[in-house]
Amino acid sequence: MAKFRAGSAGFAHQDTRRAGTAGKDRAAHEPMALAAARLREAHLRVTAQRMAVLTAIEELSGHPDVEAVRVRAQEVTGGLSLQAAYNVLRVLTEVGLVRCTQIAGHPARYETEQNDNHHHFVCRFCGDIIDVDCVIGKAPCLRADLPEAYHVDEAAVTFWGACPRCTPAGVPAEHH
Repeated sequence: MAKFRAGSAGFAHQDTRRAGTAGKDRAAHEPMALAAARLREAHLRVTAQRMAVLTAIEELSGHPDVEAVRVRAQEVTGGLSLQAAYNVLRVLTEVGLVRCTQIAGHPARYETEQNDNHHHFVCRFCGDIIDVDCVIGKAPCLRADLPEAYHVDEAAVTFWGACPRCTPAGVPAEHH
């Protein structure tokens, strides 16, 4: 079993109200314990790399790319190659714990799978990506004009424009 360093940024959330060392150790490892439980529920072998990558995705804001996930996961594992990060992300995506979003012109982005059928907005200027609720609801929210033999189970929509930080002052967003 790998050792986890208490105090690693983002991973060690200690509740100072708890008394004693045992309470602090438990709080420090809680995100990893939750990741281990999620891996078991998905019938995956629990490894330090998988726990660290899953925790990193859950704790990083936005839609991190593989390098951001790898750097964050290394804070716990002490070492994680780029290939290992890709391998873990592939497995987590295959079992439905992680969603991989491919946006033209951007590296693959990752987020915890919420099964909420959302889409994305991408700022053309700074590259920020935010979630956009599906207007219609359940998947697929759009109907493709395809022959009957084709079965569509998902529609991925990407909205492009300018975020508030990149929108020129005084210009309504719909005019970009």
